[in-house]
Amino acid sequence: MSEPGSGCKIAGVGVNVPSRVLTNFDLEKMVDTSDEWIVTRTGIRERRIADADETTHGLAIPAAQEALRSAGIEARDLDLIICATATQQRYFPSTACMIGHGLGAGDAPGFDISAACSGFIYGSSIIQQYFRGGMAKNALLVASEIYSRIVNWQDRATCVLFGDAAAAVVFSASDSSEGLIATRIRSNGEYGSFLTGGAITRSGDPVAGALPTMGDGYFIEMKGNQTFKIAVKSMCDVATRILEENGMTVADVDMVIPHQANIRIISAVGKSLGLPEDKVYSNIHRYGNTSAATIPLALYEAVQEGRVKKGDVVLMVAFGGGLTWGASLMRW
Repeated sequence: MSEPGSGCKIAGVGVNVPSRVLTNFDLEKMVDTSDEWIVTRTGIRERRIADADETTHGLAIPAAQEALRSAGIEARDLDLIICATATQQRYFPSTACMIGHGLGAGDAPGFDISAACSGFIYGSSIIQQYFRGGMAKNALLVASEIYSRIVNWQDRATCVLFGDAAAAVVFSASDSSEGLIATRIRSNGEYGSFLTGGAITRSGDPVAGALPTMGDGYFIEMKGNQTFKIAVKSMCDVATRILEENGMTVADVDMVIPHQANIRIISAVGKSLGLPEDKVYSNIHRYGNTSAATIPLALYEAVQEGRVKKGDVVLMVAFGGGLTWGASLMRW
């Protein structure tokens, strides 16, 4: 375990995306849409789709293995495993427990969190508290999503948005200037109806023998205009607040990695914060909205591309169904 009050840094990152690519031109054959319509409104050109036999934890394990290799540690060195997902295969065992078993992590505690697209930020906040309390030396945070299974593929407004992916991050104890500086998470159920999905079952009286059926609200439903407004406002507010609380301004930030919801939201957040385009990272054109996985997937690619370098201040900010939102500030 780490010393009480210890900080933590990202020691390794890994990703895994399905091999199947679904392009906008493929979608043109499925619903009344076009590549031009999708790109103009969302910035998305293609997305990855899991095969029928792929599972949320199965998608996550290779990402976690890469993150562990990058960090130079073994699965048995983990003191905590968290999986951020809205598309777990079952209520229990948790996806985190199945990931831990697949990795050979022994009896490291594991649990899932449900904060929709804000899941990675929420998980980072929990992990930071574990390190501050001296309860972990190494922790694994995995975001794994198969949204293609809760998308209505006849609804052109939503089916064009989402993709499947997994990304994982290993946090390790650190007392250097590098690492996680602060996190801030918020929620407000008043806006819960703006973005819903994944209702699993509906039944009559189960004691009388009624069998569960697919529930109303199983597929993703979104109030687009309302979601856009609250998404931009909430992300800008929490970004400004976390910078102020840590004696920084936007000028101190080298890269912002926002949740990859759609290009209009990403651009609006950057513009509202007064950031040049080259300081707001986006890879939504390749993957679409992969929910909790968007930020760690984008972080991985930003580092690979040299857009995020050692010593850079990185601001990650997200919103999701709930509504949930939050920000994470770190020095890479």
